[in-house]
Amino acid sequence: MKRKKGKRATRLRLLETAGQVFAEKGVAGATGKEICGRARANVAAINYHFRDMDGLYAAVLKEAAKRLPSTGSIRAVLARENDPQAMLTAVIDMVVRAFTSPASSSWVMQVVGRETLNPSPAFVVLQKRKIRPRMLVLRRVVAEIMKLPPRHPAVERSCVSVLAPCWLLLLGHRSQLKLAFPRFGYAPEDTGAITQHLVRFTLGGLAATAALAREPGGV
Repeated sequence: MKRKKGKRATRLRLLETAGQVFAEKGVAGATGKEICGRARANVAAINYHFRDMDGLYAAVLKEAAKRLPSTGSIRAVLARENDPQAMLTAVIDMVVRAFTSPASSSWVMQVVGRETLNPSPAFVVLQKRKIRPRMLVLRRVVAEIMKLPPRHPAVERSCVSVLAPCWLLLLGHRSQLKLAFPRFGYAPEDTGAITQHLVRFTLGGLAATAALAREPGGV
């Protein structure tokens, strides 16, 4: 029993340490020697628990996906709202709260950010479990606000515009953001002001885009 607990503890320690190293150095810069050293594990532990470095990275991505808010939790938030604008506000508020929380500086966000910008073969894990379901939910909400079909080009382009600042907040390097925009607001008490700004900016852009899309020949 103690042996099993010890193996499990070693595996979890490797997973957490690998997440930190991959976040700092990326896949190309990470080495099994450094990960095992930081995790206080035998150099053969990666092969024993994860087969190889690729298997370890895939396991780290799966763990990161589990720690991100689930599609179910997003749908639960949306179900509490009565209109699409309130739904969009709720989603943006979730993103801003994640950005201003201490967890935003964890390895999870950094690993996901690296993977999003430079996808590896393991990207399918995030794509299937997290990204695509959320995109479909967002597209439906944006289409309702714009009063256009969900597959209208203007709707899909608008989804990208809605997502861009959210991705920047979640995946951008905090120190670089603070250096460029020191008065933006990065603490939990800034959540309300940031959410209100993003909602105003987003709704204004959606309204203007929808109006142009309804004009003859508009897209």
